[in-house]
Amino acid sequence: MEAIFAVLGLGWIDYRSIFLFLCIFVLLADVLKNWTPKNFPPGPWALPLIGDLHRISPHRIHLQFTEFAEKYGNIFSLRLFGGRIVVLNSHKLIKDALVHQGEDFVDRPVIPLFEAMFKNKGGIVMSNGYLWKQQRRFALHTLRNFGLGKKTLELCIQQESQYLTEAFADHKAKPFNVQSLLGKAVSNIICCLVFGNRFEFNDTYHQSILHKFNQAVRLQESLAVQAYNSLPWLIKWFPGPHRQVVALIQEIADFIKIKIKEHQKNLDPSAPRDYIDSFLIQMGDKEDEEAGFDHENLCASALDLFGAGTETTTTTLNWGLLYMINHPDIQERVQVEIDTVIGSSRQPSVADRDNMPYTNAVIHEIQRAANIVPLNVAHMASKDTTLESYNIPKGTIILPMLHIVLNDESLWETPHSFNPQHFLDEDGKFRKREAFIPFSAGKRVCLGEQLARMELFLFFTSLLQRFTFTPAAGEKPSLDFTLGGIRCPKAYNLCAVTR
Repeated sequence: MEAIFAVLGLGWIDYRSIFLFLCIFVLLADVLKNWTPKNFPPGPWALPLIGDLHRISPHRIHLQFTEFAEKYGNIFSLRLFGGRIVVLNSHKLIKDALVHQGEDFVDRPVIPLFEAMFKNKGGIVMSNGYLWKQQRRFALHTLRNFGLGKKTLELCIQQESQYLTEAFADHKAKPFNVQSLLGKAVSNIICCLVFGNRFEFNDTYHQSILHKFNQAVRLQESLAVQAYNSLPWLIKWFPGPHRQVVALIQEIADFIKIKIKEHQKNLDPSAPRDYIDSFLIQMGDKEDEEAGFDHENLCASALDLFGAGTETTTTTLNWGLLYMINHPDIQERVQVEIDTVIGSSRQPSVADRDNMPYTNAVIHEIQRAANIVPLNVAHMASKDTTLESYNIPKGTIILPMLHIVLNDESLWETPHSFNPQHFLDEDGKFRKREAFIPFSAGKRVCLGEQLARMELFLFFTSLLQRFTFTPAAGEKPSLDFTLGGIRCPKAYNLCAVTR
């Protein structure tokens, strides 16, 4: 190397000079990449390259963001996910950004881990622009065609509720972990809509797919995953959870590709059976190539629907039963209302919900207290704009914190306690709360909100109609959580005692 430099007349350059030059170059590139305009939201002083990664504990990041808000204000900035992010920590700010200025913040950012998992194949959740609008519109229209919001889907959930209660009864009041059974039942509903069939509870292939998805969610709690999001060009060369997550998602994608091939073999364009059939039929229309109707996007969209339609509702129900065994008085009051309105001789129906204000309030309080997506799903500024008088450049990642809205002491009477009275008026009637936004808000509000609400009511009431839930002998399960992609309760056992 020195000989080469000598030939070039650069003999005065030594290795230390080269190293120093590279360091200066990397630092300057980092400064230029993360340059912020005047009047950008305040935040801590970030380190070169790693930004604010050293400040973050992934297992409690939502609590840390609340602490940062106390120091820097309800709108502040950090350097994470490979760039500048702006965190919103008030209901007003979130409403302003997602509703009043919805077009300014409608886009999704490129998060390195998600880019590695989904290879930028579009889909519904992380796509942008025309592609996103077309895919979301198609998904909503198709799911409605196959029963979303209709009696046909309600009958499907009622039938699945029967299978679930029978599986609970098989444990004969002995302690067991409910997560797996809840996951199978909830997943079967979205599987019917997307794949056209449910899976038996003892189907090992389905169990394996659910386990892999659950693993992928949990692994996102790792610091190594957050390091990958900050320095993907470096961390990708090292083994670790980031590689495991990508491999697990790929295995789930392979499962979906198998289902797509099965559909292609016996597709009848005149009689679509489910989402995949409808998508394959739409692929025959070549007039709008930018709408994303191709095989890769079908796989990505089906993966979005399968994942979002399984994990979130499963986790909410898991929290719900945990709250019931920790609050037996609330559980008993729900059962009294179930006995009064429904009785024991028929299954609960969605029509019962309006006559069951207390049960409805309890389910809403489960969603509020469970707080399963505390960071929300990231948004991105689609153009140069302002928010609360701060300048927000195009491409800035926005995190509208659901955690703060669902736990704000100025919005809720007892935010740190499990209290169904949050959703009841003085006369005991159900009342809506503006700050109740577990499905987010604005143009990107959760596509499956209607399905989730139906599932939560029917599964929850069916379980409490038939069983009283108690802790395992000598145990009181903790309300502690783990935070990967979703805020989940730590593993616990309960007993389902037949009423």
